[in-house]
This record gives sequence, C-alpha cells and structure tokens, in this order.
Amino acid sequence: MGFDYAIVHVKYTIPPAVLLTLLYRPLFTRLDAFKVAFLVTVAVTATLPWDSYLIRNRIWSYPDHVIAGPTLLDIPLEEVFFFFIQTYNTSLLYLILSKPTFQPAFLRAGTPASPAPWRLRRIAGQLLLIGISVWGWQRVREHGKGTYAGLILVWAAPILLLQWSLAYQFILGLPLTNTVLPIVLPTIYLWAVDTLALRRGTWVISSGTKYGVHLWDGLEIEEALFFLVTNMLIVFGQLAFDNALAVLYTFPTLFPNPPNLPSPAVLMSALLVPSSDYDRARLVGLQEAVQRLKRKSRSFYLASSTFPGPLRADLLLLYSFCRIADDLVDNAESAEEAKDWIAKLHKYLDETYDGLKTSDLPSTAVHAQFPPNTRSALLQLPASKLPRQPLQDLLHGFEMDLEFNDSSPIQTESDLKLYAERVAGTVAQMCIQLIFHLYPCNMTASEQRKVVEAGNRMGIALQYVNIARDISVDARIGRVYLPLDWLQEAGLTYEKALQLAHDARLESLRTRLLEHAFSIYDGAKSAIESLPVEARGPIRVAVESYMEIGRTLRKEGYNVKAGRATVPKWRRILVAWNTLNRSSA
Repeated sequence: MGFDYAIVHVKYTIPPAVLLTLLYRPLFTRLDAFKVAFLVTVAVTATLPWDSYLIRNRIWSYPDHVIAGPTLLDIPLEEVFFFFIQTYNTSLLYLILSKPTFQPAFLRAGTPASPAPWRLRRIAGQLLLIGISVWGWQRVREHGKGTYAGLILVWAAPILLLQWSLAYQFILGLPLTNTVLPIVLPTIYLWAVDTLALRRGTWVISSGTKYGVHLWDGLEIEEALFFLVTNMLIVFGQLAFDNALAVLYTFPTLFPNPPNLPSPAVLMSALLVPSSDYDRARLVGLQEAVQRLKRKSRSFYLASSTFPGPLRADLLLLYSFCRIADDLVDNAESAEEAKDWIAKLHKYLDETYDGLKTSDLPSTAVHAQFPPNTRSALLQLPASKLPRQPLQDLLHGFEMDLEFNDSSPIQTESDLKLYAERVAGTVAQMCIQLIFHLYPCNMTASEQRKVVEAGNRMGIALQYVNIARDISVDARIGRVYLPLDWLQEAGLTYEKALQLAHDARLESLRTRLLEHAFSIYDGAKSAIESLPVEARGPIRVAVESYMEIGRTLRKEGYNVKAGRATVPKWRRILVAWNTLNRSSA
C-alpha cells in the first residue's frame, strides 16, 4: 500500500483542474456542465473495460507500494480518477480556447452538385482510421511487441472514426485554437507527467508488449500514443457535441424549438442532418454578421462571446442589420441619396412586418433595391422576435444625422437624449426583447417593460460614451453631437467647435457628457439583475466593456486616439472576466 499514484494527482492533475475551473468559472453555463458531465461519463465508461483488460493481461501493472489498494474491475481507483480528471481538464481547456469563436459560422452547406462539403477529405480520413484499426488488430493478434500499441489503436480508432464521420466539418473547418491546440497542450503536459511517473515506477509496462522505442528518455512511444489519442477522443467529442449544437440552434426551420439541454438522441439527429439541408442564406447572414462585428466593434465582439449560442446568433444578426443600415446612410454620396436609402429601409420594414402576417417576406424587393453586400443582413433580421417600433426609431435617428449641415439638429440636452435614444437606446431595447423571447421568465408584462425601459436608458449612456470618445472624429465629417446650448455656455460656436476639436473647452464638455453617461448608467444598471440568469452576466460584460472606455476617457491627462479603441485588448478581457466573476459570485 502506498500513495505514489495519488501524489501524482495532487501534484500534477488536480492543480490544473483547479486553475482551469477558476479561469472558466464566470463563463460556466448549465450547457457547459452538461457537456463536460456527458463526456466524462462516456470517457470513463468506454475506458474501464479496456483498461481492466490490459491490467488483467499484464500489459501494464501497478506495484503494490504505489497505490492505496481499492480497485474497480481490477483498476486502481487512482487510475479511474485519472480518466475523470484528464477528460475534465482537456474539456475545460477546449471550452476556454473555443469560447471566442462563433462556431455556427463554420458550418458549410452542401449543394445538389456537392451535397457534402469536403467529401473527399472525409473519405480520406475514414480510410486512414480504418487502416489504423486494421493495423492495430494485426498487432494484437501477433501477441508480440506491438500488442500495447495495437490495443490502444483497436480501442481508440473506431471511436475516432465515428467522431470524424459525424463532425468532420468542424474538425476541418474551425480555427486551430479550437481543434489542434486543446489536443497538443494537454498531450505535451501529460507526456511530461508520464515521464516522471514511469521513471519513478508509479506504473510499469510489460517489456514483451512494447517496442522499446522512446519519444525521449523515459517516455515510451506507446504512452505518448496513448495520451495523444485520448486527448483527440476528448476534443473530437467536444467538437461533435458543438457541431450538433450549431445545427440545432442555427436552423429554426429544421429544429423549431430546440431544448436548452438536448438529449443524446436530439444531438445525434442534428449531426445526421445532411449538409444539403442547411439553410445556406442563414449561414451567409451569420458569417457576414461575424465579420461586420469584428471590424466595427471590438468591444461588443468580445462581449458577444459570453452570450449563449442561440441568443448570440440573434444578436449578431440584429447588429448586422443596424450596421448595414447605418453604413448605407453614412456612405451615401449625397443627402438625397441617404434620404433615399432611409426611405427604402422604412419600406423594407413595412413589407417585412406585413409579410410576417402572410409568410410573404420581401426577398425579391431586397435583391432588387439593395446592394449585394447588404442583402443577407436585411433578409436574416430576426423580425419575428422583435417589435417594429425600435427599428423605425433607429431610422429616425439616421434622419437626425442628415440634418447636420451648417448647424446641428441637437440644440439642447433633450435633443441629445432623443438622438441617443433613437440610435442606441433602441438597440439596447431590442437586445433585451430578444433575451425575453428566448428565455421566458416569471416576470409580469409590466415588470418586463420596466427592464426594457432601463435598457433604453443604458443604451443612451453607452451612446454618450461613444460621442465623448469621437468628438474629433465626428468633427472631421462636419458633425458635433454636443448640444448647441452647451457650446454657447462654453463660449463656442458650432463652426469653432468643428475647427477646434481639441480645444480645452471641448474637453470640459467631454467631461460633462461623461458625467451624464455615468449618472444614467448608475441609475439603470440594477435592472440587469432582473434579466434571465443565462443573459445577466453577458449583458454586464457588454455594458462594462463599453463603460470602461468612458472610465479611461475620464482619467486626467488621457489623450484620445481618434479612430482607435481607447482600451487595450488585454484590459477589455480583464474587465469581462472580472465582471463575470462578480455576476457569478
């Protein structure tokens, strides 16, 4: 009886589990817990009979003086715990590395001519894994030096074959941070741990069943293979799970009401949907929405990664619509052209909301009247989940922008509030309405309206921060969003404000505007606590990521960097992590 194997866990496997848990704790959802628990259960269940066979047949063994004694199917409990802790650690690392990626955007729709994208690669992978299985079986039948390697491959390759066949799209298409990195990092770490354990004699491989080849001094090639394939099994399992979720939550025509915690049967049905049945237009809309958000708002792109999958998709599509509508107006060559675009957008909303009643959406009109790079954003707007009024008010905000010429439509603080409400408060309202649509709660209609109204105020606060940051940027395009009566109080005219964007008097008005922003923020932020728990933390991140810009601008001596984010990426990540930690406490 001994504790050498237990000490390996205390020193080398439990500390990473604690660290990874602390890192991911603020982001941990019920769905994540379900995924990890499911994969741990599968991993332990699939490994127990295989490992028991190896021990009973003396492929490997554990000296009595290194284990505590209790066993399950002849397997030391320390070894059973290893199956659990390895799966847990690798799964958490995968979740951390894949969190920023909007995975549904990496689905690929088939066509009648090519119903399965990457079909040849899929077949090549299948043939390779079948060949590996056959090679392993031959080594097992020989009962020679290749027995241990053969047993590893005979056990693992068929499972990898199934995972590859179901999830090859994600395995091939996702960034390496989602696929290769979560395999490589824990594999190298466990190679180092295994080297120490083999040198200490914590476990022993029978000499007649191994090749005697070392990856490096102290690490048998079979052990290196074992940890590589087991981490592949774990990550491929995660990828298959996420591939199923992506299909389940991305295509409402295929799965109208998907459960928040889908059963294995539902997940398998999603994986078995032919890619030719995917909604290509919806995929294009999501892919273009992701690129727009990455280009235009790094703060909100970071925040979006904290939202649950279905809600994240709808928010991306909403942002995409708001962004292209804004761009159509801003990039117009004349005021008349801009007014024409706004008129077309009003007509589009009319036809869309009328079409919801008759199932006759305006796709033909969109293709006829709007540029190709805007069409997916218009056609994929989740209008059925949103009221019409906030979208119309957003267009009225664009109309206020067109009133800038020799003067400003923002004469007073009330005008400023109206403008901010139209261009930002409306967006915040719609975000909250999407949350209530996806996550029904026990709040009364009156209580929900109060939360939506608080969201509107929070949107105003965020817009004030945006205006405060971009005073010099806006001046270059002939606009000053500060109220004219504020300018007069500071001894400035509208024309002087355009010319003297860095004047000390404008800096004092920037400070005044930020004070208003934080006053509104302080009054509205408590409403976040009333949101469904699934969205509460992510909304905090979205708000705090942007308000951190305001905090930075308020610092004495800070120089505004026109056209660039005022908060470094590392700091935005830290703000997001701290915010989520507070919300999960």
